[in-house]
Formats: sequence, C-alpha cells, structure tokens
Amino acid sequence: MSVPQAGRRPFPSVALPLAAVGALLLAGCAGLRTPPAPLKLTVLHTNDHHGRFWANADGEYGLAARKTLIDQVRAEVAAAGGQLLLLDGGDVNTGVPESDLQQAEPDFKGMAAIGYDAMAVGNHEFDKPPAVLQRQRQWAGFPLLSANIRDAASGQRVFEPYRIFERGGRRIAVIGLTTDDTPRLVMPANVAGLRFSRPADEARSLVGELRGQVDMVIAATHMGHYVDGKAGVNAPGDVELARAVPGLDLIVGGHSQNPVCMLAENRRNEAYKPGEPCAPDRQNGAWIVQAHEWGKYVGRADFVIDGGKVELQRYQLLPVNLKVKAADGKKVNATALIAEDPALRALLEPFQQAGQRQLGVAVGQSDGVLDGDRTRVRAQPTTLGGFIASAMMARTGADLAVMNSGGVRDSLPAGVISYRDILKVQPFANTVCTVDLSGAELQTWLAAAAKMTPGSGAFPQTAGLRLRIAGGVIESLSIGGQPVDPQRRYRLAINNFMAAGGDGYPRLDQHPGFVNTGFNDAEVLRGYLAERSPLRVADFEPGDAVQRR
Repeated sequence: MSVPQAGRRPFPSVALPLAAVGALLLAGCAGLRTPPAPLKLTVLHTNDHHGRFWANADGEYGLAARKTLIDQVRAEVAAAGGQLLLLDGGDVNTGVPESDLQQAEPDFKGMAAIGYDAMAVGNHEFDKPPAVLQRQRQWAGFPLLSANIRDAASGQRVFEPYRIFERGGRRIAVIGLTTDDTPRLVMPANVAGLRFSRPADEARSLVGELRGQVDMVIAATHMGHYVDGKAGVNAPGDVELARAVPGLDLIVGGHSQNPVCMLAENRRNEAYKPGEPCAPDRQNGAWIVQAHEWGKYVGRADFVIDGGKVELQRYQLLPVNLKVKAADGKKVNATALIAEDPALRALLEPFQQAGQRQLGVAVGQSDGVLDGDRTRVRAQPTTLGGFIASAMMARTGADLAVMNSGGVRDSLPAGVISYRDILKVQPFANTVCTVDLSGAELQTWLAAAAKMTPGSGAFPQTAGLRLRIAGGVIESLSIGGQPVDPQRRYRLAINNFMAAGGDGYPRLDQHPGFVNTGFNDAEVLRGYLAERSPLRVADFEPGDAVQRR
C-alpha cells in the first residue's frame, strides 16, 4: 500500500539501533489499512423497459420472470463468494396501455420488489407531468440518477448525480446521465424550468472528484449507443462519452434500444439472436453494455476488482423467455423456460386486471365513423388514415407523417370511443418513430411510397403534405404549403415497422437522423382523440391532399 507523501515530515538524520528501526517499522505498518481482498463483482443490467411489467401474448419477458432469473444469478454469485449490483438504463415509462393508464405504478413497484439498486433517468421519465414523476420516484424506492439535469433558475441538480455502493469492502460509484436531446423528445410543459447540460461535461468533473475515493466508476446512462460515435443528428451517446471522459470503467446504457454486441472494433452485430455470445463494446478503457429493450434480456457482466484494476471476466445477455421461429414456423423458446416468481406475479396481477378494465372506459367521442374499412383504407386516403397520421405528427412535432394502411385494422365508431376501440384499430403495439431528412432525401423516400400499389397494405395514409402522383411518379410535392427545399431538413413521422423496411418501404432505422420515440401507436392515438374530443369527422376528410392518376 502506498502512503501519500504530501505533508509528511522527514525522518530525523540520526542513527538508530537496528532493533529500534524494526520497532518503528512494525508500529507504522500496524496503522496502515490492510488492502481489501479481490472482489468478484457481478453487474446485472436492463434498459428501456417501456411498460412491459406483464408477459406478452407469447409469454415473453415480464417482471415476474425477470425476478426469477435475477434471483438465480444472485444465489449463484453469493455461493461463489461474489457481490452483485443491479442497474437500469432508464425509460421505464410508455409503451403498453395497461402500464400507461396506471402511470407505470406496477413497473416501478415491480422493479423495487426485484431489488434494483439504481437507474438512470431516461427521456421517457418526462412523458408524465412532474407530479407523476415524483410519485414514481417514491414507488421505486431506489435512486433515479442524473447528474446533468438542473433547475434552470437555481442551477441545482434535480436528481442525485451519483450513488456510492459498498460491496465486499470496495466502493463502487454509479453516476447517472441523461441524453440532452430530452427537451426535443418530450412535451415541453413536462421539462419547463429544467436545463439539460452536456453529459460529458458533468461526467468529467465527477469522475475527477470520485476517482480517489472509489474502486470502480460506472456510468448508468440513457444516451444511446452509436457505432464509432456516429450519432448523426442525435445528441452524443455512450461511445462519445467514453472517448471524452477517461476514467470510466463501465457504461450501462439505454435509449437506442439495441443489444450492444460487437463483431469487431466499431462494428456491432445488428443481427444478434438470443443465446448467441455477446462481446460488449470497449472505448478508451470503458466497457459499454446495453440489453436491447423491454426486459427481453438481463445483461450480466462479471468483474474482478483487485490492486487498483477492474477486469471483465465474462459478459452475457440472458434471454427472458424469448421465442424464436423453428423450421416449421412455430415459435419456440430460445432458451430454457424461466418460471414467473409467484409473489411478484401476485403483486402485479391486480394492476394487469385493472388495466384491462380501463380499456373499456370512454376516451372520447366522434360525430361520425372514422373510416378504416380494409378495402377503402388500402386503396385511397380515408378519414381514419389522416387522423392516425395527424396524431403521429402532433405527438412528435413532425412536418409530415406516413402510415402504412396495413397497420389500420378497423374503423373508429360514431359516438363514444373506448380505448379498446383504439386497440382494434392499432393492435400491433408498434412505436412511433421520427427521421430527420434533407428535402432531397425526403423526396427520394416519398417517391418510393408513391409507387406502393393501391390494394396492398403498403398503401400510404398521410398528413402534412400535398402530393400529385401520375403513373406512380411524383409530379408535385409540398410540405406545410411550401414546395420542398432539397437543402432544408424535414422531420418525418412513421412507425417502427415501416422504419425497418416493412411493407417494402426504404429502410430508415439505420439513418443517422432516426429516433425511435418509444411512444406506443395506440397510446398516441388515444391522447390525440382525448385532446380533440368531440371529433368532427369532416376535419379529417382527405380532400385532394393526395391525388393519383
């Protein structure tokens, strides 16, 4: 063990008998702290939960099965003499109606029951008003961390910037960081009076402060993993953070909702499948991990801390009852089935039942039918097609929206409309995405949309544009009443199915301007309906906005 030299007095320059020297050395050593034994530390992590407290229709993920898996790992680690830390990369809110209707109470209480130690504050934690977020912090019980969210007036941090955890005689610091894109991704009223500073600036200061006090520094972030730091129009993510801030040992991330499994340096495995080996990213000495989304996986990183070094021994993504298609096309478990923890299931079941009951509650009304008839919606612009696209625009602030008609499965009735009616229209739990494109890029993408055959599920329903198409070719195009400027940037709203190339649309989910907002499409439609009820169907008549000949 080294002893700091500053402030020590020099030994007097006198000769001492050998026995006296030995006695002095023994006395000095007795006052020194014995170096702690090597620590085996397992870090478990999840991110982008988005309301998935209950297993889906195929029995995948859900908090009750997650708890069983985590408890199994806890027991294994304890039996091997190790210690464990359980972290989350943020975005508990928004994605499933049963959760959204109950302000994510089952999600935060379920995570508390599992025993989370801390989580990063995600941008979707601001989907609700501040009073709801405050209740969510109380339901959680564990700290929600963010060092870069401050009160704009006072400059004071709104959340704990970090928490230090004691494990096996070692001190581990967990710093929370939130994307500074948040103000453009959420309703302005929910972040009024807040300032989101640059995460790297806050992290650099805190790492310098903590390095002499702790044995390991972890950043729990909600910033996104962008390969080789190519974030495009997005705010910088975890790769950029690691490169800008020396001294981080591990970054537990979220926001981009992908499994961070690398094929080689700066080359991510975009086709990762459950059960395959996973190598995390490493940048500037920091390991970077992310466990996809929705609790599909629990990430497991096994470290040894010894002699001032933090070494990764093993990394895995553990699937939570994920299914894959067998040769016969049927879905089968990718790995061994994980039983649901009975106590946690019992805690969550009343919330699931309450959510189901609330689906029948009226959310609005209309003076007529919003037309989603299969035959018509796949062949011509309809009132419901325009209504859905308008809802996507309103929620995201996009300049225009395009919806594939195959995603419209029913009409909305005249009179009272329930949430269940909305789920009949949009049953797939898709998410609304945005892509920032140049005018030239947008024209190219819309040229492909214009070629989609009437009668197919790819036929586009739109809002925010005027379009003239002849023989599948665009003759004229305007956005917001103005001709498209090839150099200007426009925000397009689509769903994640289309963004991934669904229905033959040009793929956009790899574009640098792509953002998956995480907003459930049915929830977006519900909110738009509730805000504008009672609806006048005439307001959504497509008229001649899109003409074909």
